[in-house]
Amino acid sequence: MNLLLVEDDTMLAHAVREGLQRDEWHVDWAADAPAARLALSDHGYAAVLLDLGLPGGSGLGVLQSMRQRYDPTPVLIVTARDSLSDRIAGLDAGADDYVVKPFELDELGARLRAVVRRAQGRVSPKLTHGEVTVDPARRSVVRAGASVTLSVNEYRTLLALMERRGWVVTRAQLEDAVYGGTGSIESNTIAVYIHQLRRKLGDDFIATVHGFGYRVGEERQ
Repeated sequence: MNLLLVEDDTMLAHAVREGLQRDEWHVDWAADAPAARLALSDHGYAAVLLDLGLPGGSGLGVLQSMRQRYDPTPVLIVTARDSLSDRIAGLDAGADDYVVKPFELDELGARLRAVVRRAQGRVSPKLTHGEVTVDPARRSVVRAGASVTLSVNEYRTLLALMERRGWVVTRAQLEDAVYGGTGSIESNTIAVYIHQLRRKLGDDFIATVHGFGYRVGEERQ
């Protein structure tokens, strides 16, 4: 499988590259943010290993630009920044997992395989309800034939609801779909995403089931 390694530390990049190549990965290397953006625009990858501190920009900026254009490539952040705020910032921007330096290559390989498996499992046929269609493969949303622009977390919230059409999805389930169960989430965060989705897709598109959660579509019996 093809992998993009974004890392400005030359010695570390060579070590990681050699280790992953032994694990049958084909590894492209970008040493700065502009090179990473160019590689991502020109090639398709099974996953991205992304350092946060980069010349020419930030790894977080690279990640945000990927998710803003609904690039579904799994991203594993690899960084020396291990504070809770840094982890939340990376995950909130759309990262799939987080590894703190120094790390063991075996663990890195295992986490890579895990994020790729999860990403492959998430891809599903188009999901349609009323005038709204979600295409998970392209991470696109269309309403009445017109493209709808959503933030990464709005999209994840919508996808979780559309995948369970007719069933009530609890706030905890939505938080897990959006943030991967990382905790430390503000209590009204999901409500904000629901509000934004209603504004963009229609006030009656998402029903509130008081005391339980939210639902798209008629209740299933």
